[in-house]
Amino acid sequence: MGFRYLDRIATPEHVQQFLELADLATGAGQSAENVFLLSHRLRDSRPMQHYRRRLARNPACQALIEERRLCVPYNSERLLAMPKGSLGHTYATALKAMGYDINFFPEPSFFNNLEEDADYINYRVYATHDIHHILSGFSLDNYGELGVISISVAQFSHPGLAFTDLIAMLLGWMQTDRPIDELETAAEQARTAVYAFQMIIQGLEMGAAAQPLFPVLWEERFEQNLEELRAELGITPVREGPWSWAETPAIREALAA
Repeated sequence: MGFRYLDRIATPEHVQQFLELADLATGAGQSAENVFLLSHRLRDSRPMQHYRRRLARNPACQALIEERRLCVPYNSERLLAMPKGSLGHTYATALKAMGYDINFFPEPSFFNNLEEDADYINYRVYATHDIHHILSGFSLDNYGELGVISISVAQFSHPGLAFTDLIAMLLGWMQTDRPIDELETAAEQARTAVYAFQMIIQGLEMGAAAQPLFPVLWEERFEQNLEELRAELGITPVREGPWSWAETPAIREALAA
């Protein structure tokens, strides 16, 4: 049979590794730390080596990796004082409205003090992840999460986030017992494979169309108008639907104040 090659891939060691990674990915909805640990576990993997090679093709990415430039800490009060409509003001206002810590991501010590290139890459991906939410328009809750992580998958094939996409689709397929058009609420629809596929496709398309986001020095762009920055980077954000933060009442009210 043509499937005999699976015997060489699905070794007991590989299956055990997959199950351990899948366990981390399935727990991501309860704790973001699972995603951080998942990516850390993949630091020496072949997908991470592939990711590293793709980044190296971009001189700005390569220079940033070599420099090991830190992203933190973000100063929420300073960002809130920036002009309305700027990236910094929108970023800080949206996270504050949601009750999120603007510096909620692992410190360099979690990533081996950025010892290897892979450690720095993982650090920067998560230190800038919520900024990608603001740029893309994907909501800061579970409705838009698959969309925003797929941007990083499209741009440079980040292994931890790619694995999360795959597991989300698998779980949605296994849990779905009714067609999506029979489900009335966004919460019900978001647990389906169709919804996951839609969010992943949107994120992949957005990431493929945009300029590379990994090397952007956001601390130098926080005062820039968000819409102008989106246009410069080639990002057409999602603005409608439960998967858009623009539709989140708390954020809309905070930005309008």
